[in-house]
Amino acid sequence: MRQKKKNELLTEVELEFMSHLWKLGQGTVRDVLANLAEGRNLAYTSAATILRILEQKEFVVSVKKGKTFTYKPTIKKDVYQSRSLKNLSEKLFDDTPVSLVARLVDDAGMSEEALEEIRALLDKRLKNDIK
Repeated sequence: MRQKKKNELLTEVELEFMSHLWKLGQGTVRDVLANLAEGRNLAYTSAATILRILEQKEFVVSVKKGKTFTYKPTIKKDVYQSRSLKNLSEKLFDDTPVSLVARLVDDAGMSEEALEEIRALLDKRLKNDIK
């Protein structure tokens, strides 16, 4: 099998699969298929291919028991979230996290409750940095 170059980011479908594996902790092709959204008809072979790609990209490792492979994430969800946000900040916001946060809080859909939660997180972070 041809070895793919390791990618730092996931495609939309790969992220969908990783999200299920993060929830499950580990799983087989059938486990992931069972957790896909209702009406999401994906062939077993297609799902197996996606999981193999994730393994080539080193996002999962597999263990074979009989004819069945069990896949387990090699990266934690929060680590991937940080990597993705850093990439987004670098590429879309000229490596200026302030611009990213400004865009987020300026959007009209942000509730007052969400803004207060963000303020509390910022206050907590600032207090920890001062100490």
